This record gives sequence, C-alpha cells and structure tokens, in this order.
Amino acid sequence: MPGDSLSFSETVRARSSVRRFRPDPVPAALLRTILEEAQRAPSNCNTQPWQVHIVSGAARDRMAAALDAAWVAQRLSPDFFFDGPAYPGVYGVRRREQGMTYLQAMGVTREDHAGRDALSRQNLDFFGAPHAAFLFMPAIGDHVRVAADVGMYAQTLLLSLVAHGLGGVPQTMLGFFGDVVRAELGISEDFRLLFGISFGYPDHDAPEAGYRMERAPIEEAVTFHD
Repeated sequence: MPGDSLSFSETVRARSSVRRFRPDPVPAALLRTILEEAQRAPSNCNTQPWQVHIVSGAARDRMAAALDAAWVAQRLSPDFFFDGPAYPGVYGVRRREQGMTYLQAMGVTREDHAGRDALSRQNLDFFGAPHAAFLFMPAIGDHVRVAADVGMYAQTLLLSLVAHGLGGVPQTMLGFFGDVVRAELGISEDFRLLFGISFGYPDHDAPEAGYRMERAPIEEAVTFHD
C-alpha cells in the first residue's frame, strides 16, 4: 500500500507491546485510515461485534484520573474473570518469565512493592500515550465467540498501527474497571469491557524500548497431521 514502509512480514516482526509513548497525538486522517483497516478484521458471520471507544486530549486525562482513583480505592469491576496464578504448566512459566523480565528491564526488584505498584499504575496513565481505545462487546451467549472476534479486531488494529509508524499495547488491566469506564463514557451496561489498547508514537529513547519477549518455536504450538 502507498505510504506503508513495511511488508507484512516486517510488520508482524516489528510489533511489540509499547510501554512508553511520545505525547504527540496521531493526526485525525491517519487515525481514521488505521481504524478503517482494523474494521476489515474477520468476525463470525460478519457480525463485527466490536464497539470501540477512543479517548484523547481532555477525555483521555479525565479517564486516567478516574482509573487511578479507582485503583487507589481498589474499586475494581472486571466484566470477565481473571486469575493469573491459575495458568497451568508452561503457560504459568511464560507468565512468570514475562513479569520477571519486565521488572528487571525497569530496574525494579520483586520485593520492591512500591516500585511494582508504580509500574502497575503506569497502565492507568496509558504509558504516556495520547490515545487509548476501550474495546467493548455485546453480551451474547457464553461470550467466547464474540471475544474471539474482538481479539481479531485488536490484532488487526495493532498491526495497522505498526505499518503506519505507530505502536500500541493491549492492556488486560484496563478491563478491570468496566464500571468506571462505562460511567466516564456514558456506555450502556449491555456492553462488556474486554480490554484496552493504548497507542501513539513509541518513545524509542525510553528504557522500556529495550524490553522484548521471545516467542516459543512453532513446534510448541503447532502439530502437523499428514
């Protein structure tokens, strides 16, 4: 596509979860192009069930303040159950390795509870990103099919961001505040908050820029049947 500097393979390999952004907002025309590309994501029976709410500017700052206040008061209201320690076997190993690698990259020890809390709260300020997208979904059945559709939308959005010189980070933690986000944005309780994505121009000079996680070889995930 004209204007894109990366091939698909390069885009996939360049994508990472950005955890520090420059404050520069994304131009409106470019943002619309990215969202139009994300809208091409597949979905079950073409239902396109995602509802995406993006905060920028003053709305972004109000949301960050509301989320941080809820965190301090421990007013969590996740729409979907999450239990990190319940991940079994290799999944739990990978989860712990990610946590330890991130703490080490940021110079925070496991015993430094204040430092770990400060890192967690950076999620609520969107890692300095000028924009954050909250991905909502209608309550349909056991939610699994719809959540899968929203996940495919999110991946398409993340890849489009990278292809256009931006970056993003999907944040499960933003999904822990469904009631807060709905109240701030005036969203009906008929829609469930799955997670959020902070996005913008990555700050390549920040310490977070050097943080990367490797991927398992395909042999650990794919079985061929002939």
